[in-house]
Amino acid sequence: MKLVVHVDGGARGNPGPAAAAAVLATPDGDVVDEAHAFLGVATNNVAEYRGLLLGLERANALGADEVEIVNDSELVAKQINGLYKVKHPDMRPLHAQAMRALSGFDRWTVRSVPRAENAGADALVNQALDAVR
Repeated sequence: MKLVVHVDGGARGNPGPAAAAAVLATPDGDVVDEAHAFLGVATNNVAEYRGLLLGLERANALGADEVEIVNDSELVAKQINGLYKVKHPDMRPLHAQAMRALSGFDRWTVRSVPRAENAGADALVNQALDAVR
């Protein structure tokens, strides 16, 4: 089963209060799951990785064997796809964890899109952050 997994993470301040979110849908666009989590204080990039990990965890729990990850972080997408090195020490364990999680799927892709094309996951990040005010 293939799932399209829109993921996002964000921090208000960098670092600052942060959250991660994922919206999982069928290839036809039917949403099958949503999740968000408040992360405490983190950077935007850490939150983006945590969103990816949350989405992969939910896709695995739903029994997906193929995932199309969509995010609005060009950095994370290019690091996962091996186009950029992971230089920051805080990012290395998150990158390794994401690669391990992706290896559990038969097929996967990760691509970045403009924020407007990732509105559902972005809204969930803001919902999580608004809930802790």
